[in-house]
Amino acid sequence: MTTTLGHDEVHRRRALAMRLGGADQVARQHAQGKLTARERVDLLADLGTLREFGILTGRAEYSAQGELRAFVPKGQVDGLVEIDGRPAVVSAGDFTVRGGAGGVDAVGFGREPLAAERALESGVPLIRLLDASGGSVKSFLDLGRTYPPDGNTFVASEVDLLQLAPVVSAVMGPVAGLPAVAACLGHFNVMVKETSQLFPGGPPVVKAALGLDITKEDLGGWRVHVEESGSVNNVAVDEHDALAQIRTFLSYLPTNVHSMPPRATPLAPRTDPATLRDVIPEDSRAPFDPRSVIDAVVDQASFFELSPAYGGSRVTGLARVDGYPVGIMANDPGVLGGSTDTAAAMKTIRLIQICDQFHLPLISLADEPGVLVGPDSERAGIENAGARLVWSVCRSRMPWMTVVMGRLFGVGGQTHHRPSGMFRRIAWPTAQWGSMHISGGTFAAFRSQIESAPDPEAEQARIEAQLRAVTSPFRTAEATGQDIVDPAETRVLVVGFVRDAQLPLARQLGPSPTPFHP
Repeated sequence: MTTTLGHDEVHRRRALAMRLGGADQVARQHAQGKLTARERVDLLADLGTLREFGILTGRAEYSAQGELRAFVPKGQVDGLVEIDGRPAVVSAGDFTVRGGAGGVDAVGFGREPLAAERALESGVPLIRLLDASGGSVKSFLDLGRTYPPDGNTFVASEVDLLQLAPVVSAVMGPVAGLPAVAACLGHFNVMVKETSQLFPGGPPVVKAALGLDITKEDLGGWRVHVEESGSVNNVAVDEHDALAQIRTFLSYLPTNVHSMPPRATPLAPRTDPATLRDVIPEDSRAPFDPRSVIDAVVDQASFFELSPAYGGSRVTGLARVDGYPVGIMANDPGVLGGSTDTAAAMKTIRLIQICDQFHLPLISLADEPGVLVGPDSERAGIENAGARLVWSVCRSRMPWMTVVMGRLFGVGGQTHHRPSGMFRRIAWPTAQWGSMHISGGTFAAFRSQIESAPDPEAEQARIEAQLRAVTSPFRTAEATGQDIVDPAETRVLVVGFVRDAQLPLARQLGPSPTPFHP
């Protein structure tokens, strides 16, 4: 005999949950140019792999006889999925239910594990598809009380997960409150142009606190966070692009720190490595495109750039060499002359952490004039950023290879070298190195001699010419054994390094001794 508690009731309640916030709210979501939570999950996951959990969680109304009269599902869709055949957990905010803040999380006795907790216990990636306004004062009326902010009760498992498996966040709409922190509590994040914003408190909160009238876009749009704050790595042209970027990012990483990254089919570079002979201009101050160098080193179409609009003096990203995933970075002399400023240091630290956490060898293509000098750089805390970068380099353990293409000076140059573990360095004949530039250091070192000379300018020029005579990288090689190579050989040598790196990487399986921090 079938009862209201039988299998028909299960399917009835699931059908109610599938309606999300109702037809009107779904239509409103679409009118704003946004997909629903379920549509996003369907696009992200391999076809037919979603195994949803917590679908019956929500707010129900019952008649006096105990019959269900209405049901509003929780404001998110959670489930186990597969992405490229590998397991993951996805949690998608449902803005159609009271702006993503209207659902209730199961709390108290008998609570089932939340999405991050399930990812942690299984050791699989967590993908957050965020579209949520955060907490609302309306919840006080629902509870009949207020409460001390104790969100870390739930967030602690997400912090632990950062040390175990990839965590990715996509800002798919306006995201405020605790979800705004979750957007940055990961290894990679992306936001969608025009339709997504990120802030701890939106325009009404800003108005109340500061008396300032501001739009959501001006407060926390993609230009603010992708180009200026660096809080978000990448921007997507639309939601399909954002979900594709997530899949691409995860394709370079292992399921967790206890496994090796997946190898793809090896491919030749997009650009002939012989073109590298002509990359460095005769004038060391003239810019060149470091991405053209990357295209001649890595497998074709494999470079996935991270934070391209932030800290532009260093290009950072993931790629493949001989099919193996790698991290890769390069100085861009077209931005600040290639000098490492605070922003570039921070994004470099993030790449080092990802490589160290997930067993990717790191390749550095160096043309480093040094850390950025000047009053603006001082006010931005360049010494602190430089110290953190040096610390991160020395604490890392994954195999590292530096290709010195041009300049390598000072503390900035120091950050392309590691004194421990598997480290290899090769240099092109165009390499120049030292504690500082000759042009900048000559006057400081020989000031009294220059100022007392009959012709100070001629004396400085004479000393600089004398110094340049000993700057040939071949003189360094004679004394140190430094390998100077034909730039056209770079791809072959990098392939050899990446192959050699696989055994040391396999010995490093497990959590990194240096915790990942966002």
